[in-house]
Amino acid sequence: MRRNDLRNVVIIAHVDHGKTTLVDCLLRQSSEQRESDLRGERILDSNDLEKERGITILSKNIAIPYRGVKINVIDTPGHADFGGEVERVVRMADGALVLVDAAEGPMPQTRFVLEKALEAGVKPIVVINKIDRPDARSMEVLDEALELLAELGGDHFLDDASYVFASSKEGYATDDPSKPGTDMTPLLDRLVDDLPGPDVEVDAPLQMLVTTLDWSEYVGRIAIGRITSGTMSAEQTVAVHQSGDRIARRKVGGLHIFDKLGRVEVEKASAGEVVAIVGLDDVEIGDTICHPDHPMPLDRLKVDEPTLEMVFSINSSPMVGREGKYVTTRQLKTRLEKELERNVALRVAPIEGTEAYAVRGRGVLHLSVLIETMRREGYELSVGKPRVVFQEIDGKKHEPYEILNVEVPEERMGPVMELVGHRRGLLEDISPRGSYQLLRFNIPARGLIGLRTRLLNATQGTAIIHHRFDSYRPVEGEVPSRGNGVLVSMTSGKAVPFSLFTLQDRSELFVRPGDEIYEGMIVGENVRDNDMTVNPTREKKLTNMRASGSDDNVVLKPARELFLEAALEFIEDDELVEITPLSIRLRKAVLRESDRRRIGRSGSKA
Repeated sequence: MRRNDLRNVVIIAHVDHGKTTLVDCLLRQSSEQRESDLRGERILDSNDLEKERGITILSKNIAIPYRGVKINVIDTPGHADFGGEVERVVRMADGALVLVDAAEGPMPQTRFVLEKALEAGVKPIVVINKIDRPDARSMEVLDEALELLAELGGDHFLDDASYVFASSKEGYATDDPSKPGTDMTPLLDRLVDDLPGPDVEVDAPLQMLVTTLDWSEYVGRIAIGRITSGTMSAEQTVAVHQSGDRIARRKVGGLHIFDKLGRVEVEKASAGEVVAIVGLDDVEIGDTICHPDHPMPLDRLKVDEPTLEMVFSINSSPMVGREGKYVTTRQLKTRLEKELERNVALRVAPIEGTEAYAVRGRGVLHLSVLIETMRREGYELSVGKPRVVFQEIDGKKHEPYEILNVEVPEERMGPVMELVGHRRGLLEDISPRGSYQLLRFNIPARGLIGLRTRLLNATQGTAIIHHRFDSYRPVEGEVPSRGNGVLVSMTSGKAVPFSLFTLQDRSELFVRPGDEIYEGMIVGENVRDNDMTVNPTREKKLTNMRASGSDDNVVLKPARELFLEAALEFIEDDELVEITPLSIRLRKAVLRESDRRRIGRSGSKA
């Protein structure tokens, strides 16, 4: 049977197409939430990283009452690196709002998330957002979105395709893009009238798939998912069907349902409802919570495999322990294991013979968000160069390829074509977007490492860059590495203006006067292709004699700011990024120059 009093809806879109802003509008116009809770923008982007970056990283659940129907809304990330979040939560929904920018049209992530939604069997409603943009082409974009729906196997939805035009910024939805609306009522009506309620079996034994884990300092682990069949009560004994066909009997400590921006405790919930369960301490994502007398598991969650790997190890620099409070291998291991409980797209494996861990994820952003979260929690660690994950298919070595989309002004197309071509990228399509050109390339994932920074520099920051995983293909040829060498400090101490002044003509510096430096630390990028050992702590010799020009002012160029993603993409195989709560430094993996030379000689002989 279908529940008509409930709708479970997931909002999916490409990054920056307005998902979270749309949720703000729906909350403000349909709920009795206190005004103080609805202040500001992007209300659901609650953690510090989401607010700073302006992107959604973690999926969120809220509930909106409308026309006597409870609408459970799931907001999802829009960046391809966080696709694991999307793949999990679409299993809780029966319908999807597919948000598309009225000017940009369907983008790489739109295709990715829509494909996952259709695989999960949800019915889509196409929302053409930002129709108030001066360059909006609403009807063309609608046609493109419906074509994409058909291309991905959603032909059966085209006969009664549901769509609406909206401006989340202005707070209205409309059936005609030439006639602005007054509120979001047309969209809310679509959610109630065009999307099905959950298909449930109320009288069948209890079944619920755990799709999300939350954590509270007061009650511990919280399991979130949708009840597929049966009913669940607080204080009920359940069977938790875990990986490896293990079954554990546990008691539900507390049962909550979603209500507006928060959760409310209830005594009972029935099939179709999205619930949060307290008291199941060892539950994991993918487990099935069943009736103890009928422990029938649902299919476990499957997500796409990671395509990128980094090596995480403890901070081994001379400055270890100065800024962080978690510096041991045991603490690093515990933190990574904790992350695995919630981050289903992540893989962690110890590296044999070392105290380091190979951490695999969907991309540089996916792993850098984990690193940034850890450093803010007080961890110190060293991270190696990102590397793609190869696979053995039919006896041949294969590597991941990605679709790269670059939107760039026409006069700056040349540098983009040159840089991407240099990284073995093949141009597949060029299409105009007003004064911009949209270039689509197929490129090995190896070629993407370090490419974003170079593209932004070459286009003076005007390029808009997106990419998504395409397929695995046989490995072909080498991808050029960084073209420039680095300046490596030969001593420890504090950087001196006199020394930095003599170095800045042959490099771009990463340090400022007064910065702490140690032997083996990278202090700048060389203008040539070789590494150079330098002494940034050397002071000017003092004599009793005055010479012409000896008292000239020292004028230093500003040092390059080292942001986390740029630092990770900059380093080579023999280098590390040292990450602490207050600092990001580059260093050689082997600090002493004599040791690096010895390793170099032994490598050349081999």
